Amino acid sequence: MKHRIVVLGAGYAGAYTAGNLARRLSPADTEITVVNAVPEFVQRLRLHRLAAGGEIETPLLADVFAGTGIRLRVARITAVAPESRVVAVADADGGGLLHYDTLVYALGSRVALRGVPGVAEHAFHVAARPAALRLRARLDGLDRRGEGGAVLVVGDGLTGIETATEIAEARPGLPVTLVARGELGARLSPGARAHLRRACDRMGIAVREHTRVEAVEATGVRCADGTAVASDATVWTGGFAVDPLAAAAGLEVTGNGQLAVDRTMRSVSHPDVYAVGDSVCAIGDNGRPLPMSCGSAGYTGKQAIGAILGHLTGREVAYTKLVYTFNHISLGRRDGILQPVDDAAEAKPRYVAGRTAARVKTAIVSGSLWATLHPTYGLARRRHPLAAAAETAPDPSWDATGETPPVAA
Repeated sequence: MKHRIVVLGAGYAGAYTAGNLARRLSPADTEITVVNAVPEFVQRLRLHRLAAGGEIETPLLADVFAGTGIRLRVARITAVAPESRVVAVADADGGGLLHYDTLVYALGSRVALRGVPGVAEHAFHVAARPAALRLRARLDGLDRRGEGGAVLVVGDGLTGIETATEIAEARPGLPVTLVARGELGARLSPGARAHLRRACDRMGIAVREHTRVEAVEATGVRCADGTAVASDATVWTGGFAVDPLAAAAGLEVTGNGQLAVDRTMRSVSHPDVYAVGDSVCAIGDNGRPLPMSCGSAGYTGKQAIGAILGHLTGREVAYTKLVYTFNHISLGRRDGILQPVDDAAEAKPRYVAGRTAARVKTAIVSGSLWATLHPTYGLARRRHPLAAAAETAPDPSWDATGETPPVAA
């Protein structure tokens, strides 16, 4: 019987992991299935551009995985039963059950409501393609009125900054306000922070600093200081949260719901489950959790691939660095900030800004898409057979001690 590998989610981390495993493991004794709720690959890094009115590529996953031997199941995951090694899915045909021997959990994240009343009912967001298109339709309607329309972006993290600047540049007729809980760009170096403020001034973006939103209403927001800010379109960018599916399944999770794993991305409670991307609480080489990001998706995916290959084929587990060294922020199409950070996740004094930073960000996003569309490019053609012990069950010699192995350079 073939060893069944099921990958839940086909975002940056899931698609990358599935494609690499398909190229490296022998199809004679492995079977890889990817489950995703939609048939397209979603470029989440560019959804703010889609919302502002731009076009982004949405390749079909069937084309992405063509020739890899991967089975694609377009369905919504309703439950995971790790004790029975079963995943329940729902689709147009009624759904069913998928049995696995190794599970890769890559369901990513979604917008975090933060318990703020009215966010779900009245706010827009850019954490999913349908939501970005809904915001786009609203902005189109405001443009058609010909009278302008106030756009309020709540949250000055990377997503909030990119969304506010993209909308302001693409739709100059709509006044944009960016709401920050503290100082604008507080996580940036002083020079980069000054560049961000100049970019907002150039685009006509009003900034409200040290402002906490307590409720979102149909016509604006209410702030903690008692003031009300009017808005025709409120965009919520207050961070991301993971799906509660893992916790509901009985997998060990952290306080925010991310899967708890060892250094190899292997679940500390269920050794036949691995987690990658935003779904996992991966401790970086600096002793801090990696942030939810495309870069972290690549590192955690690469580490999980090395661990799965090692355990299933009887080879030595390969370790990869788990680092986070830059914050890349686009400020519209022709401006940006590249901010290096140190081991304490603090901004370094030096930074790159302007067109050069914008080109770097574009290259990173384009490279991420290209790597997703070519999941087996550059890999050795030799596919490894499974070790005898792995043909019926995952290797039981997993390490749950939490000890950190040496990391390859």
